[in-house]
Parts: sequence; C-alpha cells; structure tokens
Amino acid sequence: MQIFRSLKYPNYRLHVIGQSISLLGTWMQRIAISWLVYQLTNSVFWLGFVSFISLLPSLVLSPFIGAFVDRHKKYRLVLITQIGLMIQAGLLALLVYLKLESVFYLSLLGFIQGVVNAFDVLGRQALLVNLVDDRKDLPNAIALNSSIFNAARMVGPAIGGILLSTYGELACFTLNFISFIPVIICLLLMKVTEKVIIIPNESAFQGLVHGFQYLKRSPHIASLIIILTFSSLLVIPYTSLLPAVARELFHGDERTFSWFESAAGLGAMIGAINMARLKSGENLRYRVMFAALFMGISLVLLAFAHYLPSALFFTGAVSFAMMMQNSSINTYIQTHAMPAYRARAMSYYVMAFQGVFPIGSLLTGALAEMVGIKNTLYIMGGCGILISLGFYIYLRNHIQRKLFKFNFR
Repeated sequence: MQIFRSLKYPNYRLHVIGQSISLLGTWMQRIAISWLVYQLTNSVFWLGFVSFISLLPSLVLSPFIGAFVDRHKKYRLVLITQIGLMIQAGLLALLVYLKLESVFYLSLLGFIQGVVNAFDVLGRQALLVNLVDDRKDLPNAIALNSSIFNAARMVGPAIGGILLSTYGELACFTLNFISFIPVIICLLLMKVTEKVIIIPNESAFQGLVHGFQYLKRSPHIASLIIILTFSSLLVIPYTSLLPAVARELFHGDERTFSWFESAAGLGAMIGAINMARLKSGENLRYRVMFAALFMGISLVLLAFAHYLPSALFFTGAVSFAMMMQNSSINTYIQTHAMPAYRARAMSYYVMAFQGVFPIGSLLTGALAEMVGIKNTLYIMGGCGILISLGFYIYLRNHIQRKLFKFNFR
C-alpha cells in the first residue's frame, strides 16, 4: 500500500519495530509519573512544574545541539542516547522500588531524561533522512514515524492505566526499562550509510548564530517555527491538565485519565495517518493554518463539554489538529531546509515544540490554580483561534508582496 511505502527500506523497518515497542513503555511511564505527581501533591502547579523541568533542556540546549548533530554521526549518537535513556528508566524504577519517590527526585530524573532526550530527538530527526533511500518517500516516513508515536500514545496509556490501577507505578517504570532492549537491538542490526557533510569547525555559540542567520534568510521556515512557538506556549500544554480534567471535572480515577490520554493518542494517530497519505506538492503552510484553527475550536468545545464521551471526543479532536499542525511543520522543514543546516533548523523546531512546551505547562498550571481548569481551557482555545488568524494575515500579506514584486518586474 502507498501509505506504508517507506517500510520497504530495511533500516526504516528496523527503526519502526524498535520504536513501536519502546514508545509503549515511554507512554506507560509518562502516565505513571503524571498520576504519581498529582497523587503526591494534589496540585496542577506541581504537575506543570515536573513537565517543565523535564523538557527545560530542550529549550536551553536544542539550538546548541543542532550544530553538534550537524557535525557528528547521527547513528552513533542515537545509539548512545538510547542506552542513556534506558539507564534513566532503570533508576526511576529503582527509586519507586525503594519507596523514595518525591517531587524532588522525580524532577531530578526528569531533568536528566530531558538532557539525554534533547540529543536523541535531534539525532533521530536528522538520521531519518538516511533511513529512507528515496527522498520522495521522506514525507511519508515522517508521517509514519508520527503514526507510530501516536499509536503508542493511544495504546500505552490504556495499558498503563490498567497496570497503574492494578499493580502500581513500579510495573509501568520497569516495563519501560525493559522496552529499550528491542530499540538497541534494532539499532545494532541497522546498516546506515551517512553522507559526510563538510562543515567548518565552529563553537556551539557560533552554530547557534549560524542557524539563526539561516532562519532569517528563510522566512518561509522561520514563520512556521514562530507559529509552533506560540502554540507550544499557549495551546499545546492543555495535555498537562488532563489528570486534573479527569479527576476534578469528571470525578474519575487512573483509568479515566488513561482514557483521556488514549483519546488524545487516537486523534493524533488519525492525524498522522492522514499526513501519511499526503501527496507531494500540497501546500503545507495552509494545512498548518487550518489545523491551528481547528485545534483552538476543539479546545473551546472540550472546555464546554459536560459529558465524559463528548469530552473524550473533543480531546481526540484537539490532538488530531495538533498532529496535523506539527507534522506539517516538521515535514516542511525536513524537505525545504538545506542539508548542511537541516539539524540546526530542526533544533529550532524542537526548541519551539519541546522547549517552549514546559514553560507553557508551568504557566498553564499556575493559571489553572488562579481561574480554574475550565476557564483555562477556554483561554487556551481562544489563543489557538487567534494564532490561526494571525498566520492567515501573515500568509495573505506574504502572497500580496510576492504578487507585487512579480508585477513590478
């Protein structure tokens, strides 16, 4: 089938197999940590804080790491980071086994995971080009990669919710530790040939500056990163409120929370499959605009929902739109950035997505403490709609400027 055409490449198939198993464990761990923090503190602020501290390295380090990744072998970097993430997962399981869990230790291990993950995400994004032989299949590979992530996001929390309510957090953390074994085996089985790109030796700060200068020369890429930055700050952090939405608004428990996470995963997976059917030549920037609008409207409807089934439906709708927006931006950058600057351009993408998200989670938690969960969701939905309108105005003015220049010539 055309939708699975990227799987014909052996290296990409191994990547898919390893990631599929590992991501199930990752999402089980995420739901267990969120619920554990909320159980320990009964505070949406601390829920947002732990998310903030675990993703903070992506904000601070990503632009510097981009230059590092551009100069080094991506395959070796990914192998090292997977081993590092496995060790972190093992330490987390040991912490719970010894009954030493606290917000401090969870934040510390979350920060360590964030540092390793900042290298891993950029390394994987840059490596993906080398796993697919035909560049025409790259958008399909990126979309399928997102499908795997969100299929795991749908199934992982569902399994995690059952394990969490039946066996506790330790089971989730231990299974996540074990899930890294298939990833490492699949990486070792790969035969990756990386094209050597000669880049002048530069410091991390110079790499940051050169990446920023490239974005200034590429407004079509920079505008998408700006959109993602505002979304990650004001809209996407709604996910950090889901434990509180499940318990406070719908009087649920661990399983109810897992339903919300699974609904979000299902919506995002449908969005990713839709992206996998993307034909070359489609206008990705208009997809981003409409997805941002749909995300804002769906979030407002989620805030208005009075019944659990409708709330789960709108949670899925928000994640569907979020996936369409983020995957379109990712695909556009991967296919339009110059090879010598691809990792650095992607580093700003990761910073805008994963780096700004923790700040948004912190602000969201603080806002929810002040005005309540429902009002916070209304505000975030309104911001999503405004972001879409702002991007529409930008695109319209950009097209008019191009037409003016063409007519003038």
